[in-house]
Amino acid sequence: MIWSMIAPLIILGVSLYAVLRGHDIFAAFLAGAKEGLAVLVRIVPALVTLLAAITMLRSSGALDAFSELCRPLFALLGIPPETAPLLIIRPFSGSGALAMGIDLMSRYGVESVVGKTVAVMLGSTETTFYAVSVICGAAGVTKTRYIIPAALTADFAGYVTAAAAVKWLL
Repeated sequence: MIWSMIAPLIILGVSLYAVLRGHDIFAAFLAGAKEGLAVLVRIVPALVTLLAAITMLRSSGALDAFSELCRPLFALLGIPPETAPLLIIRPFSGSGALAMGIDLMSRYGVESVVGKTVAVMLGSTETTFYAVSVICGAAGVTKTRYIIPAALTADFAGYVTAAAAVKWLL
């Protein structure tokens, strides 16, 4: 009972604090909503495009063929083979991985082992190539010879651990 009241109490407390300090909370709310809509406008076209591309790949049978090809290795590692397309897309595109995750969860259900594994995989891995390019670019690192294999190994460890954690906790 008390735990269900924490979020509303925090919102109420922050709102009261802002009002007592003389801030216009309605204007702040509108500014935040406007910024959120701007983000949505930037993200939705990419998600729609990626969902269309994933649907075409799935309809062509390419993703299922890849999943079947990976089935023996994934069975050995305890990873649901249905997640194979996600493992390929995730290092390259966060939006693409999210679109693939949505597709897998709608196909197998969010409460299924595949759905739960996908959710944990999305939360425990990174868009490796994007992150490496941004971080190395900001830090001025030009030699990424060992960074990419290490990051991809960490992603793979994340996939295996995610699958093991879901199976262990079910």
